[in-house]
Amino acid sequence: MGAYVLRRLALIIPTLFGIMLVNFAVIQFAPGGPVEQVIAELTQTGAGATDRFAGGGADVQGAGAGGEGSGYRGAQGLDPAFIADIERQFGFDKPPVERFLLMLWNYARFDFGDSYFRSASVIELIGQKLPVSISLGLWTTLLAYLVSIPLGVAKAVRDGSRFDVWTSGVVIVGYAIPGFLFAILLRTLFAEGSEFFPYFPLRGLTSPNFEELSFGAQVLDYFHHIALPILAMAISGFAVLTLLTKNSFLDQIKLQYVATARAKGLTEARVLYGHVFRNAMLIVIAGFPSAFISILFTGSLLIEVIFSLDGLGLLGYEAVLNRDYPIVFGTLFIFGLIGLLLQLLTDLVYVWVDPRIDFESRET
Repeated sequence: MGAYVLRRLALIIPTLFGIMLVNFAVIQFAPGGPVEQVIAELTQTGAGATDRFAGGGADVQGAGAGGEGSGYRGAQGLDPAFIADIERQFGFDKPPVERFLLMLWNYARFDFGDSYFRSASVIELIGQKLPVSISLGLWTTLLAYLVSIPLGVAKAVRDGSRFDVWTSGVVIVGYAIPGFLFAILLRTLFAEGSEFFPYFPLRGLTSPNFEELSFGAQVLDYFHHIALPILAMAISGFAVLTLLTKNSFLDQIKLQYVATARAKGLTEARVLYGHVFRNAMLIVIAGFPSAFISILFTGSLLIEVIFSLDGLGLLGYEAVLNRDYPIVFGTLFIFGLIGLLLQLLTDLVYVWVDPRIDFESRET
């Protein structure tokens, strides 16, 4: 198993290289880069804004056709030296290949640089937003698994019964409702300011006096704040995981080894949880990394906006809009690395759940 782990770890390097290369190439053709963002702001705010971007070292208004031929929209009338100074600050005075290689060298040392438009480093910004996204992703995934796996097992055991039919209807309806609509409904009914049941806070992960509370009160306050967003994010995940668990159990229950175990006189609970469960859970475990990554990094944007939570989803969205490339590429690198490591962790859990699996004999 050690050799397999080493091969997978070695594959992370070319995989990350491919991810970064493709996205870097796409960005080169995307209009409205950071230099154009600054130019657009300058044309709206006037010459006084030059101190922010170029230290006031160049005149905004050039003579004649200043800025023409620079390749940037809205650059007409700006001094070419001033535009060149902006390019130098953003690193765009270098050719794309050199910028890409320099970025890889910095990322290999986990140096992600500073944000273009925020007075903080990328690592600092991610550290500030990470607790929100970790809270949403971890507890949402945990809630989905804690509810869906027992429910899926119960549906498999009672396949075709009235319980199976009405629970299928409930989870499918929940899946059909977009998470953000359910979030709006929860906010309207139960959040602060509601005319109905204003029992839950609307902003942040904790109360302003969180540090003054006892440990038990802090735990209650934390879950009091995240209850609504977690429920809104988890509701659509119940259906897929529940039906996946049910179908996986049904496939295993029909196999010969289950009939043999029952013929030996084993109790139904021993058959289900001592034999079937271990085999049926393999396919469910396989989906954990992708589910966690999806919830953690992509599925929480609208939820964060609705419940006023400042997490990684909102940070990444604003970075893309503002063409804040250090944040875009830094988060892409970190999330890609985490995703690849979670995939490796999934394989290790496979072996832990079922020692008969041997990855050593597989070609990586």
